[in-house]
Amino acid sequence: MASVHDVATYILQKTGPTSAMKLQKLVYYAQAWHLVWEERPLFDAPIEAWANGPVCRAIYARHRGRFVVEEWDGNAENLDETDRTTIDAVLGFYGKRSAHELSELTHREAPWRDARANLPTGARSDVEITPAAMHEFYDGLITISS
Repeated sequence: MASVHDVATYILQKTGPTSAMKLQKLVYYAQAWHLVWEERPLFDAPIEAWANGPVCRAIYARHRGRFVVEEWDGNAENLDETDRTTIDAVLGFYGKRSAHELSELTHREAPWRDARANLPTGARSDVEITPAAMHEFYDGLITISS
């Protein structure tokens, strides 16, 4: 299995310099859709329900204090063909959206909302958005559109 850093590296190779917030949301959506399409995680790092949307703390620890991320210390060669196909599809659908749009989108979706439960807007949280919650929600979107 690839690491979240391998995924971030691949995303940045495809997008070029990207805001830290947008990178976080693209990593989240790559994990969510990989769970649905491949029925396995893309990486094993947890994703938490922070105030501005889903955040992978392992990614945050490396970009903290930077608004734009230009490169990443991972190895995209660790991704297999299905991993790359998932990430490419996610970039094709979500990649043109701004960081703010992606954050707002995650705020409307059940995995982030449910993980935050009744926390006030803007409150800090380190509650994990579980892979099961992501799979259930995004798999349901396929069922609805079919």
